[in-house]
Amino acid sequence: MAAPDVHDFLARPLVARVATAGPTVRPVWFLWEDGAFWWLTGAYARLGRRLAGDPVVALVVDSCDLATGQVLSVTCRGPAEVVPLDRARAVRKLTRYLGPEETWPVRFSASLDDPAARLVRCVPERPPVVRDLSW
Repeated sequence: MAAPDVHDFLARPLVARVATAGPTVRPVWFLWEDGAFWWLTGAYARLGRRLAGDPVVALVVDSCDLATGQVLSVTCRGPAEVVPLDRARAVRKLTRYLGPEETWPVRFSASLDDPAARLVRCVPERPPVVRDLSW
């Protein structure tokens, strides 16, 4: 079976793992849009301070289907920056994982009204590619 198109793969509601200097690794819900990975952050996270010290991150998005043996992976590296919240982009991202906005738990919709809410934007050094690591 051929690996899917990278844009189709990254459109799936998968979890990315992001590594920053330290090292530290965190799972994030993300949006792949306009040639960048986007995820939410805010005052609750140390991510902004970590990126100020060293903006380069590594990111992996993968899937593993034990029933079929299909393992797909996208691994990227590149600079990440904390940018102002784009509410429409944040809603698109959260809708991928939570469904329609009117059905979200209050903590998610309220987080977008937090004045400290921001987005992280990571543009990979190279265009992402889906690697098929299936057995």
